[in-house]
Amino acid sequence: MAISLVRKTVLAALLSAVSLPAVADVAAGSYLAARQAAYTNDFEAAAEHYVRALATDPKNPALLENVVLSQLALGRMDQAVTIAEQMEAMGLKSQVASIAVIANLLAEGKFQEVLDRDSESRAVGKLVDGLIAGWAHMGTGSVAKALAQFDVVADEAGLRGFAYYHKAMALASVGDFEGAEALFSADDGALTTISRRAAIARAEILSQLDRNEQALEMLRDVFASGFDPALSDIADRLAAGETLPFSLVRSVEDGLAEVFFTIGAALNGEASDDYTLVYIRIAVFLRPDHIDALLMTAGLLEEMGQFDLAEATYKKIPSDSPDYHAAELGRAEALRRAAKPDAAIEVLEKLAKEYPNQPQAYISLGDLQRQQESYDKAVTAYDRALELTEGEAPNLWFLHYARGISHERLGNWDKAEADFRAALALNPDQPQVLNYLGYSLVEKEQKLDEALDLIQRAVAARPDSGYIVDSLGWVLFRLGRYDEAVGHMERAVELMPVDPVVNDHLGDVLWAVGRVREAEFQWRRALSFIKPEDTDGEADPDRIRRKLETGLDAVLAEEGSPPLKVANGD
Repeated sequence: MAISLVRKTVLAALLSAVSLPAVADVAAGSYLAARQAAYTNDFEAAAEHYVRALATDPKNPALLENVVLSQLALGRMDQAVTIAEQMEAMGLKSQVASIAVIANLLAEGKFQEVLDRDSESRAVGKLVDGLIAGWAHMGTGSVAKALAQFDVVADEAGLRGFAYYHKAMALASVGDFEGAEALFSADDGALTTISRRAAIARAEILSQLDRNEQALEMLRDVFASGFDPALSDIADRLAAGETLPFSLVRSVEDGLAEVFFTIGAALNGEASDDYTLVYIRIAVFLRPDHIDALLMTAGLLEEMGQFDLAEATYKKIPSDSPDYHAAELGRAEALRRAAKPDAAIEVLEKLAKEYPNQPQAYISLGDLQRQQESYDKAVTAYDRALELTEGEAPNLWFLHYARGISHERLGNWDKAEADFRAALALNPDQPQVLNYLGYSLVEKEQKLDEALDLIQRAVAARPDSGYIVDSLGWVLFRLGRYDEAVGHMERAVELMPVDPVVNDHLGDVLWAVGRVREAEFQWRRALSFIKPEDTDGEADPDRIRRKLETGLDAVLAEEGSPPLKVANGD
């Protein structure tokens, strides 16, 4: 079953939260501050302000639910459960409160109490409740009832693969690896492909059945694009003949954590990030060593702009975990996005030393050094990344392209051109590379006919890219085809109206066709868009001011550049 089908059904089954009364008669300042904080995903501030608002209206259902939601998003189960239990005692129906209460009961091992809850007023949703019931039966010692419950969930349209995954996990958790493998091997192994964890689970199950070679072949088929360090570790152990322990679900608590994780994973990208985060936080609450849940938590927080929370979550991955490499890459990215580039570079440099044969740390380090305009260090990192990257790797063109940019910025044009052409040999129609090489040739006034061809191909691929359309107008200007250049430059300004370089270029083109006042207007616009801190941008404010004082022809003469041709050679 395709995971996209599961996601659609999960979304329909879950997004049925109970509507609550609107907030009224509360401290307006605290409530509005809480709403704004929630809008920006600042859960810490949202929780604080909602609690303050709640002090003036302690029975307000919407405030109560928002407190629970904010605390769950922060991973503070104790605070969330206290309010959620209060809501249930008040007879309020709330999906998020039910999630918190049920999760707490499960953590305390009160499986029968969960099974006895009212399915109407104290439920989360048909899918979640059905899977939780299956694992709760496991917790009470009734494997038969558990398996039957998973079959009930499987009868729901679109949920067969989801339910059978948990049934397989339940069987494997009690040592019935033959039964679990029968589910995985059915339908040409369709269950294996629903997620990364499903494939790993099947590899461990096959290993328990002394079928390491089959497990290794299966992993190679599923992950045809290559193994990350965690998968490489599994593959190496299988190849060495080691019997892998079944680690995906070792207990009922692990199975319950897997319920919340797999649902959260299915919702990821389909539902709102804060809603998805609640499920993943519960998975970590029930199983603190759930590495995939920790990684997804950090990723969600990063997407929501909560970089400090994301960085702290990535740090929870232990250094002896096969996923430590991925976690540190994520932590470096969170630090970069938090405007802490030096800290990010430190993480990546340390990671590169710890994993000297893994290219990704060097790639990320090169990208970051390039963004910091440390182009010499970027080249060094890209050199090592290219040494480690296989010739068939799909990102090989980008490494040549990124190193080419770094060489070009350093003034090493011969090396830069070689890299750009290597990138095009690997990806001939890549518009970014076509444009960068073409534009660079224009600026160097080299091979202008080839430059025009390169840029025209780039525009054909990306007709709505302002940068690329600007390049086409600029190469036509350089070729003296001023009338042809005008339309493209005007289109580029439409696409990028506040870009100083594009406006400056349009001013030059307009001057070349005799539209002097319009040219001066565009140069003034270009000046207004140049940021004071942008000291090395392509749009030179002093040069633009000189053009406004004396005109483009005089500036070209002062610079010793060739004069403008008579328009179109007429």
